Amino acid sequence: MSDFRVPEQLAVPVRGGDLAVLHWPAESPGAPVVVLVHGITGNGLSWARVAAGLGTDIEVFAPDLRGRAGSAGLPGPFGMDAHAEDVLALLDAVGAPQAVLTGHSMGGFVVAVAAAGVARDRVRGLVLVDGGLPLRDPPGADLQAKLAGVLGPALDRLSLTFPDLAAVRAFWAQHPAVGPWVDVPSVAAYLARDVVPAAGGLRSACVPEAVTVDGGEFLTLERVYAATQNLPVRATLLWAPRGLLDQTPGLYDEQALAAPERSGLVVRLVPDSNHYSILWAEQGVAAIREAVRAAALG
Repeated sequence: MSDFRVPEQLAVPVRGGDLAVLHWPAESPGAPVVVLVHGITGNGLSWARVAAGLGTDIEVFAPDLRGRAGSAGLPGPFGMDAHAEDVLALLDAVGAPQAVLTGHSMGGFVVAVAAAGVARDRVRGLVLVDGGLPLRDPPGADLQAKLAGVLGPALDRLSLTFPDLAAVRAFWAQHPAVGPWVDVPSVAAYLARDVVPAAGGLRSACVPEAVTVDGGEFLTLERVYAATQNLPVRATLLWAPRGLLDQTPGLYDEQALAAPERSGLVVRLVPDSNHYSILWAEQGVAAIREAVRAAALG
């Protein structure tokens, strides 16, 4: 599998400015469109291996969500509805009457809210990757404690300044789930896209307010959880048995996914994967490719 097709970057007009969107063009016009939406502190390059695996007969777009990476300068308000509106604006800007919406982690909640709401008539298919369904209530008395319990080092880095990219790599190399991947070219590029110049070196581009607002919604709001019960298309959920720190269980388990209200979903386990590697390991990329292409071309 080729690791990395270098994307072009588009600027899509949205509320308050331009949304940075990575674009992997198809070889011919009129190809099916797929939009890939990243997680709470990620950016569009988290999808680079998936984009490479999808092939050149599909048009692929991966935005940096409002408050992250190339879209860090966009103002609030943040939240799932704001991101859903930005996804709709992207579809309008590229002239896509329909698209397969695919979301990882928090991105799963974004695409579910978009599919159940503002983009309801524009959804050709929906693929959720280790996100989009209710999570176990994380420990902690307040929202920040809950976010820290779920995100761990991914949240801690937002307050850090790194002297250079080598220090960024060293930080992630200690991460139990990301560490084995830091020298894979596409993953290294994804980690580098997160940081911007700051006094004394580099810091994450993620806007803390965006992370707090967005996290509060997908951890607590019933209407966000209920989005998958009001979808216009059949959805596929791909889930990892291990979590953000490579721990077992991960965000989901077989018992939770067997609940009656999940009966409208096609649920598939991606073996030997964690919350991050489901996007990067060969079996994760293959599972996502199969689900997305089936929705796009079926």
